[in-house]
Amino acid sequence: MPVKRDGRQTTRDLRRHNRTAVLARLYLHGPASRFDLMGATGLSSATVSNVVTDLVADGLVAEAGLLDSDGGRPRTLLEVRPGYAQVAGVDIGETHVEVGLFDWTLDDTLATATYPIDEGAPDPAVLAGLVTAGIEEVTAKAGADPAGLLGVGVGVPGTVLPDGLVHAPTLGWSGVPFDTLIKPHVAAPLHLDNCARTLGQAEMWRGAGRGAERAIVALLAVGVGAAVATGSPSGVTSTTSEWGHTVVEAGGAPCRCGSRGCLEAYVGADAILAHYDSLPGAPALPGTGSEARITALGDAAAHPGAAADTVRRAAEYLGIGIANLINLLSPDRVILSGWTSATLGPAMLPAVQDAVRRHALDYMAAATSLDLGRLGPEAVALGAATLPVHELLTAQ
Repeated sequence: MPVKRDGRQTTRDLRRHNRTAVLARLYLHGPASRFDLMGATGLSSATVSNVVTDLVADGLVAEAGLLDSDGGRPRTLLEVRPGYAQVAGVDIGETHVEVGLFDWTLDDTLATATYPIDEGAPDPAVLAGLVTAGIEEVTAKAGADPAGLLGVGVGVPGTVLPDGLVHAPTLGWSGVPFDTLIKPHVAAPLHLDNCARTLGQAEMWRGAGRGAERAIVALLAVGVGAAVATGSPSGVTSTTSEWGHTVVEAGGAPCRCGSRGCLEAYVGADAILAHYDSLPGAPALPGTGSEARITALGDAAAHPGAAADTVRRAAEYLGIGIANLINLLSPDRVILSGWTSATLGPAMLPAVQDAVRRHALDYMAAATSLDLGRLGPEAVALGAATLPVHELLTAQ
């Protein structure tokens, strides 16, 4: 429970704590009665009633029908109101910038805009311009006021330091003040964080991680990242790791980080494509750009040949990387997300599961399920949109 620095707690602190507890319970776990909220939060009947009254008056919560009770009066169910606010989420990827507009419950996608970018080291100012253009486009499509958004969340493939500087090796960025390039052009509150961390939060809130106590969400794209997400009655804690730069083969394939044998050098999209291109007699894949070529590779992998061999090899290394995570962190669920997972995941999953069984400790592998992400093509943008929502849930 929050306390002031001098150890004393004010009535305002207590009210904020109670409001946060009730709202987070409804947001993260769905409709509940006042009686359910008492049990979940440990608050008294009078306190729950007062908090609910305030949340309803503020438009955050609404009644959602009646629930029959054994031998008693029906209980009124309460739920968060989707119409309370809208949020924007931005995926700064290595191949595109995608902007999504969602209702604040993150259950409905209202509009999206995607802009391809040149792969390599894109100019931060150019990407910032695409972000602001995307926000203008999606709000116009949905008839929303850009200044009325709950907030804009931006997920970047790198580390966001406390001072706001972004270090993103996959983009060739080192100490880029990306937020300062966007803020002058965005009227709503702006939030930046690592895209794997926010994706982990989204999978736990609305995706394949729901109900897990500890899930590892792997983001597979050109780069490779992972988030360790831990659920609790009051919310989700999600932290990132540089999983893509853990070594799976000593002295192995060169990685763009400067080391050799990194997992990303075997399961990153560009690494998968490079291996395919190196195979004698491999037919040229149609399309340009990593995403189009990975899609073509996935289609070709349905038949025996170079594509199937390439996908099987990537699945073996991915299974080794996941087995290492299982042995180290003992999760109850591992989720494969990101656009490479969405494209190749269904074809790779059986081989990945087989590799995990062979490389992880038996009793740990048996306690861990391996699933594909369920958030759809806007997964990373949806993850970024959790940032302003999280701010609301914790700042009550």
